[in-house]
Amino acid sequence: MFTGIIQAVGRIASREDLGGDARIAIDSGSLDLADVTLGDSIAVAGTCLTVVAIEGTRWTADVSAETLRLTTLGSLGAGDAVNLEKALRLADRLGGHLVSGHVDGVGRVVHVDGDGASQRWTFRVPTSLARYIAVKGSICVDGTSLTVNTVGADTFGVTLIPHTLAATTFGERAAGDAVNIEVDMMARYAERLAGAGIDPT
Repeated sequence: MFTGIIQAVGRIASREDLGGDARIAIDSGSLDLADVTLGDSIAVAGTCLTVVAIEGTRWTADVSAETLRLTTLGSLGAGDAVNLEKALRLADRLGGHLVSGHVDGVGRVVHVDGDGASQRWTFRVPTSLARYIAVKGSICVDGTSLTVNTVGADTFGVTLIPHTLAATTFGERAAGDAVNIEVDMMARYAERLAGAGIDPT
């Protein structure tokens, strides 16, 4: 589990395609790996990956064909920036919202508008995910916990403050870019309960 509070921006150091799967090495930037061991989970652009090797500030993960197909990791290569977050510990503050690291789909940046020192971003998502997104609800975009401001038929909008723009990969994103989307897991559970005829309250 994660919180959606990005701890560092890293970069893809290398990618080796392995018959459908891939092995990627990631330069962790300012992310402290001192307490990371083999088998630990780190969210990369919102996708939970397992550490299989560590060397200095660089660590390696194996990525399945399914993950490559369903997330933006399939299109990333050496030099691309990625948001990083180590797995949540029970004693940690939950500064964002509960994030599983299981990406639901890929969305796209529609447009970016200035709003004082902040920016208003609009994203388009698959219609199958749009029903889980609500105004003032939480959503995870490329691993970043954000609050939804507006909702359309297949779009939603958020406001990014200067800190978020500086501390995440959003500073390098632009209209047309693909992003990983994870909807609020509580919305999915509520739908499941409602479909089973169980009152979620």
